[in-house]
Amino acid sequence: MMRLPPKALVPALALSAMASAALAHGYRTGNLTIQHPWSRETAPGQAVGGGFMTITNKGASEDRLVSGTSPVAAEVQLHTMTMDGVVMRMRQVEGGIAVPARGALELKPGSYHIMLMGLKRQLRQGDRFPVTLRFQRAGNVTVQFAVQPVTSTGPMESGHAGH
Repeated sequence: MMRLPPKALVPALALSAMASAALAHGYRTGNLTIQHPWSRETAPGQAVGGGFMTITNKGASEDRLVSGTSPVAAEVQLHTMTMDGVVMRMRQVEGGIAVPARGALELKPGSYHIMLMGLKRQLRQGDRFPVTLRFQRAGNVTVQFAVQPVTSTGPMESGHAGH
C-alpha cells in the first residue's frame, strides 16, 4: 500500500470528498429528498427522453409531484408505463403522482417516469441537465439529471453499475 506524505494527505482527502459529492447527487425541498436523478443518452435527432429518480417523503402528509420544466425540452410530462400482453403502453398521468407520507416514490424504467418531450438537443452520456420539479406541498426544486448509457436500468452512482 502506498503511503502519502503528510503534506499530500489534505489535498488527497479534499479531492476524494469532492469526487464522492459529485457522484452521489441528492436534493431537498420541504420534507422531500430527491436522490440520483438520471436519464439515458439519446440518439441524434431523437425527440423524447426519459427521467428517473427516487423521491422520499419524511413528512406526515402525502405530497404530489405535479409537473416539471426544463430548458432541454419543449415540455416535461409525468408518465406511467404498463404492459398489455406484449404491448407497452405509456400514458401521461393527470393530476400528478403521489409521494406517500413517510414513504417513497421511485420513478424508474417500466413504471412512473418523466418524459422530456420535444428535446432541443441530444442527451449525451456524461452530461447533466436541469429539470425544475413542482410539488403540491413542497414547492419547486431544480435538480440536475446525470445522462447515462442507453443500456442503463438504474443510477450509476456510488459505485453501482445500475444494470
